[in-house]
Amino acid sequence: MNADVSGRNTLFDLVLDPEGLLRLTWARGAFISEADAEAAMERVNILSGESRHPMLVDMATTADVSRAARAVWGRPCQASRIALLGSSPVDRVIANFFLGITNVPCPTKFFTVERDALAWLRE
Repeated sequence: MNADVSGRNTLFDLVLDPEGLLRLTWARGAFISEADAEAAMERVNILSGESRHPMLVDMATTADVSRAARAVWGRPCQASRIALLGSSPVDRVIANFFLGITNVPCPTKFFTVERDALAWLRE
């Protein structure tokens, strides 16, 4: 887990790897609130600085995402494209619901295989 700028523990880990790929991993069983989504987006923007980077979002064990959190992710950030990585039918439902009702600010796609998600991000 990371801490946001206020020092509050968050439900995610976020790194910018040496290849320039952002990797956002949500904690097991996370219920993602608006505050959590805001904290993640703020960290993406801080890590990226002036550059835009592709981002892999591992949501494989996420329990739920609030409507307010989905609205936060409808705003532009420093991610150039986003691959949502899940592993269960619940993950697919959450991702499809998000993609179906939210105007995403960059290309975003759901995957169940990390290798496929990474290939798409590197296109």
